[in-house]
Amino acid sequence: MKSYKGGCHCGVVKFGIIADIKSVIKCNCSICTKKGALLFKVKPDNFNLVSGKGNLTLYTFNTKIAKHLFCDVCGIHCFHHPRSTPDLIAINVNCLDEELDFSSVEIIHFDGKNWDKDNLHKIGVTKEPIK
Repeated sequence: MKSYKGGCHCGVVKFGIIADIKSVIKCNCSICTKKGALLFKVKPDNFNLVSGKGNLTLYTFNTKIAKHLFCDVCGIHCFHHPRSTPDLIAINVNCLDEELDFSSVEIIHFDGKNWDKDNLHKIGVTKEPIK
């Protein structure tokens, strides 16, 4: 496991993770597509918010399960709690200070666009999301 540091563009939000990044997720859901995130999920024990807690703005939509957090100064999305695994933290690896060597990192394509239909019951949602 390796230690990584990262943060938003303006430097207000800073975090650290301990991880072995061998693959990242490219999700095609509406918000991941718009923000261009490449994601790596960590357990909360392997995540440390160093600074900027008071500068994080929460954005939720649809099922309100995913908790998207943005720096209220520069607007950058560094991490969120995904609806598919709300007990984990999805780090936007584009916000890591050290650039990943993508020649040795697998990019996994996740069909988040169609995930709701067949999987909401797995996280306790029993009604169809609002479109």
